Amino acid sequence: MAKLGRELAAKGVDVISLSLGETDFFTPDFVKDAAKEAIDKNFSYYTPVAGYPELRKSIAAKLKRENNLDYEFDQIVVSTGAKQSLANAILCLVNPGDEVVIPTPYWVSYSELVKLAEGKSVFINTSIDTDFKITPAELEAVITPQTKLFMFSSPNNPTGAVYSREELAALVKVFEKHPDIFIISDEIYEHINFLDKHVSIAEFESVKDRVIIINGLSKAYAMTGWRIGYSASSKEIAAACDKLQSQITSGTCSITQKAGVAAYEGGLDTIKEMREVFLRRRDLVYGLLKEIQGVKVNLPDGAFYFFPDVSSFFGSITTDGDVIKNAGDLALYLLNVGHVATVSGDSFGDPASIRISYAAADDKLVEAVKRIKFALEGLKNEKAVPAI
Repeated sequence: MAKLGRELAAKGVDVISLSLGETDFFTPDFVKDAAKEAIDKNFSYYTPVAGYPELRKSIAAKLKRENNLDYEFDQIVVSTGAKQSLANAILCLVNPGDEVVIPTPYWVSYSELVKLAEGKSVFINTSIDTDFKITPAELEAVITPQTKLFMFSSPNNPTGAVYSREELAALVKVFEKHPDIFIISDEIYEHINFLDKHVSIAEFESVKDRVIIINGLSKAYAMTGWRIGYSASSKEIAAACDKLQSQITSGTCSITQKAGVAAYEGGLDTIKEMREVFLRRRDLVYGLLKEIQGVKVNLPDGAFYFFPDVSSFFGSITTDGDVIKNAGDLALYLLNVGHVATVSGDSFGDPASIRISYAAADDKLVEAVKRIKFALEGLKNEKAVPAI
């Protein structure tokens, strides 16, 4: 959708893109200054595969300071983005035929990475009615002797759902009964969290050694293009990820790593400012989306997305006579008619919804939702019978 939006914009159409998972903030100046200094000091050579010890120690200190988690620096593996951190962990853990439990909706690469490892994704479907969160009973019901891994994100992409400490504790009780299951906890949106405080499932001592935390700098410090992420895990898993990464990319960019040290040692002031902006935008867009008849929306507790259920529009007919069969058709219709780029929920494992990013300026958000409302109102008067 981002590509289609750019193509339409290149033709002179005023497209508002709400499709990308990227903040509209700039990297903090103190982080950029550290990168410039690293260039001037000639940090231009190969780095250790798992990252500079200085950076890994900074990450371990961050985990202790912000999350009350104890990790040694050799339990941290720095990679070229959190996606590579995920790939490392999955490829090291999952053997052909192993089952990986993934609640839906999920970030698009989860199931594809499982395929690369020749594993089998087992999905637990959630809905907007439960704020897109699973229950312990639903988790227990899908576990089999082949279950090797559970993988989830909190705050979640694409829904913004956040698991509370109590909800995580209830899931932990299930994992305590199944000691052979590993847990990947994707916490890349940790700081874009509108609850009191981020809670990691690794804080529960009974499962900590089986948890692989995935995190990075892209969202919290507006460093998407810098490509830096990390995993925190047991020493055994960290060593395996180090070995795998050594054969694929080796260590990530030296300049980015020096910037990462500055980020983790520079405090949270810029993050707090960004969080407040996103909170204001969330409330703004929520109020506007609620006014659109047929759009079912909940109030997300984190990240910067809405994931409304738009299935009430399936079967509608456009003014050109085309039938809106699914969320993909609706997203394309909103782009071509409303000139707003969103993302179909199919890719996230939920074909009833679309993802709307509110990582844009307030005036753009107001105009985008106005366009969405106008476009959807053009579908209300007719229905294809039967709906496909």
